[in-house]
Parts: sequence; structure tokens; C-alpha cells
Amino acid sequence: MSRTTPSTILPIQRVMADATPRAWRDGIVIETRPADVVVAFLDGGVTQLRAAGADTLVSVGDPVAHHPAAEILSVGGRKTTARIA
Repeated sequence: MSRTTPSTILPIQRVMADATPRAWRDGIVIETRPADVVVAFLDGGVTQLRAAGADTLVSVGDPVAHHPAAEILSVGGRKTTARIA
């Protein structure tokens, strides 16, 4: 499976994420779908995210970080947009 995806992050999203670094939430992928990722966050929450290129970006068990304000999902140094579904 290819794990490359073109960058979908807008400059304003990068600025928002850099301005609020404490907003990142760490978690583990527990389910993937063609356009969605379900993440169990370390703080106890479980969230379904609509993520661009989800099926090629993540696999079940991958550690991820989500920035809800900037709507960014980070996986192993790769980033894509991710909105709460």
C-alpha cells in the first residue's frame, strides 16, 4: 500500500497549529475507511475523522496526532486535513 499523499494543508492551518501547539491530541487508529479514520485518543475519547487520503495515509494501530482547531491529522511526519465527521 502506498503511504504517500499530496499535501492538503493550507498555510492558515499551519499557522493555527503552530500558534496553539497544546491543542494537539495523541491517539491510535482503531479503524480506517476510504475517507474516514476512527481514532482512540489517549485522553479517553474516540472520534471519527474525515481525512483526505485516509485509506493511503494510515493503518490500524498507527499512532497519530490531531489538531482539532487547525483540522490537521499528523501520521509519522505526514500531514493531511482531518475534520470531525
